[in-house]
Amino acid sequence: MNNKKMYNLFLISLVFLVYFLVTLGLYVFQRNLLYHPMENNYSGDELTVKIEKVKIATEDNIDLLAWHHVKDNKKYKTILYLHGNAGSLENRIHKINHFNDMNINFLLISWRGFNGNAGKPTEKGLYQDARSAVDWLINQGISEESIIIYGESLGTGVATEIAQNKNFAGVILETPFTSMVSVGKSHYSFFPVSILLKDKYESDKKIKNIKSPILIMHGEVDKLVPFWMGKKLYNLANEPKYSYFSKYDDHMMEYNEKLLNELKKFIDSLN
Repeated sequence: MNNKKMYNLFLISLVFLVYFLVTLGLYVFQRNLLYHPMENNYSGDELTVKIEKVKIATEDNIDLLAWHHVKDNKKYKTILYLHGNAGSLENRIHKINHFNDMNINFLLISWRGFNGNAGKPTEKGLYQDARSAVDWLINQGISEESIIIYGESLGTGVATEIAQNKNFAGVILETPFTSMVSVGKSHYSFFPVSILLKDKYESDKKIKNIKSPILIMHGEVDKLVPFWMGKKLYNLANEPKYSYFSKYDDHMMEYNEKLLNELKKFIDSLN
């Protein structure tokens, strides 16, 4: 074998070795890439809506910090807000402040491993967290039919899971994805994402099982979760279904007058 062939073989072997090591790294550290409990883009928004800090116990004995706001449990529905894959409850202040102007109660929970909670986030664990929050609300005397499930980004995968075959008042999905495999492929197309991924959140296989009225909101210039995913979920969803698709919003949708009007209109239709 001449030197040139040996050199080419060495290069090919090196490329395969690097590819293998990167693939191994993605597999081992994938949950560090997916969940970002320490990321904080809190801009110092002042909390203007009155909340009570409560603890929600999961079935595997983890206490979750949550913020609870009651306007009128008998008169209005209650939003169970399931946040995305990064940050703290404080990062959602700019959103929940607007709930004060709506006819709504809410419970905003933080996931295991977030906001100082014990545990580590996983798909199964987040499903447990959300179901425990539903149970907590029911124990407060709020019926399943009075709960609106609101999922934000990663939280849409959890919302879609727990809303299946239930009698919730409604479901709101903000910047949803079809599945985590599809999101992974859009960012890591050269890797066998479907084989590597542990937490798959397959919303596209579950949304047909949601019988509640549903509102899907997505920005057309979303660079993290491609807009076509939100549009596909809307097309798969059962009636009655509603959409708010913004031409200019990225992944973090702006809570502007248009979005708030659509949100308020949907909520009022459920009360």
